[in-house]
Amino acid sequence: MSRIKTITDDIANNEQAELFAAIQSSLGIVPNFLRVFANSPDALKAFLGFHHIAGNGSLDAVTRERIALTLAQKNECGYCLSAHTAIGRKAGLNTDEINANRQGDSQDAKAAVAVKFARTLAEHTGEVTNAEVQEMRDAGFTDADIVEVITHTGMNLLTNILSKASRVDIDFPKVELNQAA
Repeated sequence: MSRIKTITDDIANNEQAELFAAIQSSLGIVPNFLRVFANSPDALKAFLGFHHIAGNGSLDAVTRERIALTLAQKNECGYCLSAHTAIGRKAGLNTDEINANRQGDSQDAKAAVAVKFARTLAEHTGEVTNAEVQEMRDAGFTDADIVEVITHTGMNLLTNILSKASRVDIDFPKVELNQAA
């Protein structure tokens, strides 16, 4: 059970209901973590703004999901792992690729560099080396792409933290976290 109230349609105020209607129209559902975000409509609006910006940039949906999967596993966020496994499958990721992503890798050479970079950003709170930035460029990523990987990393850290702190109920097919050795 969520430690922070999950705003349901029957208790949503007008502002929350309008936000839910927009989310429903865009995504087809209102995931529980967004219902937790809705406790602060301003926080939800800020997240949705970031989500819109990040979703319309140069990174393809599959790369965005790869990043989300590696960070969900790294940060031990069961909600996000479950959500992004389902979303990743819809985006075209197969089981082997999802498993590679969860380990901080990819079967696609270029995507592997982005996933590794995102993981390094999260592990070192943004402190990356010149060589790591150059590796992104050498793989074919532009400065705009690099900024978007950084943005996606930050957004995923935010959702991992919100989901873990609230212990939001998982409303996607549940995926178990890999246990540390």
